[in-house]
Amino acid sequence: MDVLLPPRNEAPARVEPLAKLPVFWALEGRRVVVAGGSDAAMWKAELLAACGARVDVYAPTFGAAFEALLARAPDHPAARLIPHYRCWTPSDLPGAMLAIGDCADDAQEFFSAARAAGVPVNVIDKPEFCQFQFGSIVNRSPVVVAISTDGAAPILAQTIRRKIEALLPRSLKSWATLAQSLREAVNRRLQPGQQRRVFWERFSDRVFSTLDTSEEGVGGVLLADAERLAEAPAIGCVTLVGAGPGDAELLTLKAVRALQSADVILFDDLVSAEVLELARREAERLPVGQESCRRDINTLMIGLARAGKRVVRLKTGNPMAFGQAGEEVAHLVREDISVDVIPGVAAASRASAFSPHPSAQYHQISGREDRLPVAARFRRSCAAPSAWPAARRPRAGRPRE
Repeated sequence: MDVLLPPRNEAPARVEPLAKLPVFWALEGRRVVVAGGSDAAMWKAELLAACGARVDVYAPTFGAAFEALLARAPDHPAARLIPHYRCWTPSDLPGAMLAIGDCADDAQEFFSAARAAGVPVNVIDKPEFCQFQFGSIVNRSPVVVAISTDGAAPILAQTIRRKIEALLPRSLKSWATLAQSLREAVNRRLQPGQQRRVFWERFSDRVFSTLDTSEEGVGGVLLADAERLAEAPAIGCVTLVGAGPGDAELLTLKAVRALQSADVILFDDLVSAEVLELARREAERLPVGQESCRRDINTLMIGLARAGKRVVRLKTGNPMAFGQAGEEVAHLVREDISVDVIPGVAAASRASAFSPHPSAQYHQISGREDRLPVAARFRRSCAAPSAWPAARRPRAGRPRE
């Protein structure tokens, strides 16, 4: 069984390729065109009205449910649903923000007319005539979660939506509304960067520590917390995180939280892109591979921490295995830098998990070097990935004591 390393990651992408760009469009008070009187067109018109749009709906006839929707005043104060009992024409499209059509026979004509008018267009159930798509929605407005499968599996998107619905409490709506009301006041009190992020992290912890809606007066308590943060000096820290053998699903929850709150991430060149994908998008990523001197890395970590940064030192495998991180920890402690260590899965441990034999048998092979796990022998030799030895299979029969 060969122990394989992930490819070197010298220039990781912050975002992996996307099928579509998720965009949230402000439609309050803006004109939108919907062509068609079907149930599918009705749902789109209702969704657009929920965003506060002025919806012009064109169809010779409307279904009973659609007529009931048109007769009812929208819940959003800025929304309007305006029926036009006729077919759409190209002259109806200029000036609209969006055009949505349920067109059985004239999809090409509707698409071309909208394009000519410079209006983004979506023809229902006809992906070839869509410049944008609608996803499944979890509505805790102002928190809105949209799920898309790029049209490949709408039922899967609905299943994902149900899972998220179960995770997000209804009280999230009131907390998000409170956050909107506090944002300007918080921005006046706290500097951009770490101070604001610490405040909103504490706010988020409070949101998910209770299933209740926000209490009256809690805004004042939160602003008092912001004032205390403004007066406190910026204190940085360093967290050594084990990235494991490259599989992001093997990261601990604590490791993921550290990545998502980091200001700067110093990572080994064998850390996989899928692990870095879990980090906060705004975090600065600095590769510190085999070519980097350990003394330089220690100096960099100390300088960043003293500047008030949250530093994550992301190391392949388990950072405490074989004393890999001991020197860095000792150096940080001597410099009075707060340091934490989050273990990871060692590469050799994961390799042994796929073996039909207990991992201990691999260590009971004669010879001083062969008594060490594969990862330790690799580290001692500083060999290139291609030079990693294959793990020896145990001899037949009972292993030696």
